[in-house]
Amino acid sequence: MSASLRWCSQPTRGLHGALRIPGDKSISHRAIMLAALAEGVSSIDGFLEGEDTRATARAFSRMGVQIEAPSSARRVVHGVGLHGLKAADGPIDCGNAGTGMRLLAGILAGQAFDTELIGDASLSRRPMHRVIEPLARMGARIDAADGGLPPLHIRGGCSLHGARHEPAVASAQVKSAILLAGLYAQGTTEVYEVQPTRDYTERMLEAFGWPIEFGSGWARLEDGHRLQATDVSVPADFSSAAFFLVAASIVPGSQLLLHAVGMNPRRTGLLGVLRLMGADIREENHRTQGGEPVADLRVRSAALHGVDVPESLVADMIDEFPVLFVAAAAADGTTRISGAPELRVKESDRLAMMARG
Repeated sequence: MSASLRWCSQPTRGLHGALRIPGDKSISHRAIMLAALAEGVSSIDGFLEGEDTRATARAFSRMGVQIEAPSSARRVVHGVGLHGLKAADGPIDCGNAGTGMRLLAGILAGQAFDTELIGDASLSRRPMHRVIEPLARMGARIDAADGGLPPLHIRGGCSLHGARHEPAVASAQVKSAILLAGLYAQGTTEVYEVQPTRDYTERMLEAFGWPIEFGSGWARLEDGHRLQATDVSVPADFSSAAFFLVAASIVPGSQLLLHAVGMNPRRTGLLGVLRLMGADIREENHRTQGGEPVADLRVRSAALHGVDVPESLVADMIDEFPVLFVAAAAADGTTRISGAPELRVKESDRLAMMARG
């Protein structure tokens, strides 16, 4: 008979101290992927020890990449080069990692061998047609279940060609899958977005030595280059920091300092919304870490008020909406949100779940 677990919560006079938040999940995924495809040995510090990121690391281990974990939050990856991956001896399980599956689809579309990507029950309900369609335009052959759902059967030996893409949905995962397939495609691969999304992949490709041009809402790369091993220091995850930003804002008497938080402008939409609500959050010690902008964030408690969330910030805070609901519930007045259909097709319907909560 299993023991029951009880949680007891009591009011506090304030949250105080300095914190180091775990590493960014999106960057941890990409660091493993590009390090595996690079020539040489890469060290990744600040790697997020989560099920999703470990699933991505296991995927590349299954394809012949030696990955060492000398300590927690650290990985040493012995890259095999762009064409050094080997066929796994069975389906590759992405767990619950939508980022892992979609980005892997781009990489595996250019391999000489067939691959099957599977996931858990939740991931198996998430749409993949938005990745399959642009990759097919490049020459990839990917079969999926009805409705474009996993598992994905990716055919090897396809000759990919560059193309110009204008995805109808703003998605960093779709853009990244296209760019990663572009490493194997002949000619130029271009992506133009209806709304700018996170540029983690672009920044990291540049850090690993692949020539790439990119700006707000667009990216372009050519074939014929190589990825070179490099050391990556993963910034603290903004989504994880967001819970402490909100907690310190709504608990009277609080003051927290969060170290080395990733400040990618395509990720920090919540920061802008909290400030519109009256939050007292200051940025200190700006610097670059792992090719990404980071800063220390000092947050003090403040009286929040409801706002109409600007749609221009929605795409830059797609993972932070659950904690925004908490801030809105504690704020004085009404907060209105629109323009967030992407939240309906995450690992759950986040809008419905948060409304119910």
